[in-house]
Amino acid sequence: MQKYISSSEIMNMKKQERVHFINSLGGFKSVSLLGTTNNNGQTNLAIFSSIFHIGANPPLIAVVFRPSPPERDTLRNILETGFYTINHINENIYKQAHQTSARYDSDISEFDITGLQSEYKNNFKAPFVKESNIQLGVEFKEKIEITINNTIMIIGEIKEVYFPQNCLNEDGFLDLEKANTITCSGLDSYHKTTKLDRLSYAKPDEIITSII
Repeated sequence: MQKYISSSEIMNMKKQERVHFINSLGGFKSVSLLGTTNNNGQTNLAIFSSIFHIGANPPLIAVVFRPSPPERDTLRNILETGFYTINHINENIYKQAHQTSARYDSDISEFDITGLQSEYKNNFKAPFVKESNIQLGVEFKEKIEITINNTIMIIGEIKEVYFPQNCLNEDGFLDLEKANTITCSGLDSYHKTTKLDRLSYAKPDEIITSII
């Protein structure tokens, strides 16, 4: 039997109950670590589950930041330097990744707190997470203020990507499951994945087939 909840009931929920409920409704989401540094070299690492694809030409990716204050070190660093990294989370590091959601002072690096290692590659200006199997180097392109709830969308262009060699298919498909990338639901529930199928491009006059 289905349960019905109205918008008024949602708004009458206790704050944390409402936050967990609404965050669960969007379904399973990508979850990654954003690595940044400021102009003084102070690094920052933070977990985000509001990351999504914008376009492939040019290769754009977006992330939504919650309202400020409090000040968001990751957002400030992106706007200050223009660069950041997106690092997929795997089942070996999800607890350390979750710990980065704690509110540390700006002069404390989450890399140091969690024991995750920062690494710099190819003269890119932001730190990657060494333990991450899929790493994206991103350059800031646009800031969009979403006035309805005082959030901010940051759009960046993917400049470089690192991943295990055996994860790339001939048609360009990157097999995230082979890279041990995990997903999440809500704010604190982490999940491994099991692929059901991969299907052919849908056309009106063709039968969908499985892609091996």
